[in-house]
Amino acid sequence: MIRRLTVALTCVALLLVATAGFGLAEMSKGQTQYVPCSSHTFHGPRTRQLDLTVTLVVRNVDTKRPLTLTSVDYYGSDGKLLRRYQAAALVIAPLSSREFVVDEKDKDGGVGASFLVRWKSGEAVNAPIVEAVMIGSSNSLGVSYVNQGVPIQE
Repeated sequence: MIRRLTVALTCVALLLVATAGFGLAEMSKGQTQYVPCSSHTFHGPRTRQLDLTVTLVVRNVDTKRPLTLTSVDYYGSDGKLLRRYQAAALVIAPLSSREFVVDEKDKDGGVGASFLVRWKSGEAVNAPIVEAVMIGSSNSLGVSYVNQGVPIQE
């Protein structure tokens, strides 16, 4: 009897641990998200640079409510503002997305470039997914990867 109880409690504990990461979506009325990206990377010796196109994608994953992008700013490796991609507020409808592109020829950002994406909503919404997709190719070498934004301010 004690053995069965121990096994049952162990199974329940394992289920709780396994499902701890699953839960309700994060709700918010606004955030600033930091999104790391790179305008180039290196391959082989550090002197071999591969230029990358960066596509920042902001996805409104809320099924019912819009959100408003208030700013999208692009910073270089040195932390200096390089470009403001958005001068006016932009409403993103439910399940819609907007993209912003740093051209492959634009190497100003460097390996440690980043975006700051600010958004708000009149009511709590599912926080958007904000990603930077980097892609580049040269001869037979191709590189692609994705970085997700992280909230740094509520």
